[in-house]
Amino acid sequence: MSLKNKVLFVTGASRGIGLAIALRAARDGAKIAVCAKTVTEDSRLPGTIYTAAKAIEEAGGHAFAIQLDVRDEEQVRHAVQRTVETFGGIDIVVNNAGAIQLSNTENTEMKRYDLMHGINARAVFMVTKYALPHLKKSSNAHVLNLSPPINLDPGWFAENVAYTVSKYGMSLYTLGMSREFKKYRIAVNSLWPETAIDTSAVRNLLGGEASVKRSRKADIMADAAHYIFEQDAASFTGQFLLDGEVLRLSGVEDLSHYSCVPGNDLISDFFIGAAPDKVKF
Repeated sequence: MSLKNKVLFVTGASRGIGLAIALRAARDGAKIAVCAKTVTEDSRLPGTIYTAAKAIEEAGGHAFAIQLDVRDEEQVRHAVQRTVETFGGIDIVVNNAGAIQLSNTENTEMKRYDLMHGINARAVFMVTKYALPHLKKSSNAHVLNLSPPINLDPGWFAENVAYTVSKYGMSLYTLGMSREFKKYRIAVNSLWPETAIDTSAVRNLLGGEASVKRSRKADIMADAAHYIFEQDAASFTGQFLLDGEVLRLSGVEDLSHYSCVPGNDLISDFFIGAAPDKVKF
């Protein structure tokens, strides 16, 4: 199934995994609402909604850049409405925007707590809520949350409980909404990387270049998301999927070309398997 003329509403689409997912859909001729906060260049956070939109157009898609703070209800409502007015509807929502801070309870400032819970969990609920009337009209609607399988190993909570709970909140919306929306034939799934991915978060917060060399490219998440969007929304729903697992389902066995440095040992991502003594990259 091609995504030609399908309308994607992608949060956090100016860079990283969100942009990679948008570019993969663009190669099919999809229409993409590029939703993110960044409108001016920053050396530590390359890319803006405008550079992303240009790249999407060059890849063969149609792009509409929307400055969006996913914590702001009025901005979310407005962004959804502008997307529908521009492209005629919404077929796919990608809840990719995220915030991270690995700190324990005592050292987590409440403004950082509110940021993580507002961008991670709350935004998934709010964006999906306002997109829902339009998703109901799609012939094969998907909601994809970039959130992990829920792993209750206490080690994943220790030292960074605020972040973990915010990400698991996203996953709980997958669990609940997939059942709630089944009557509408709307799929709701979670997708998470098996390994670290080369993103600004890894470069700036989680180990820098040394971690990048043991990471995969964002293309692996984009190809996995594309496969998910090709599936029948009525039956392929309520799943917590890993990128490599999805690609193996699609028939791809050799994932080595996704490595930033082929042959290097890869860092397992958070929430995969047993937690280490201290969660870090």
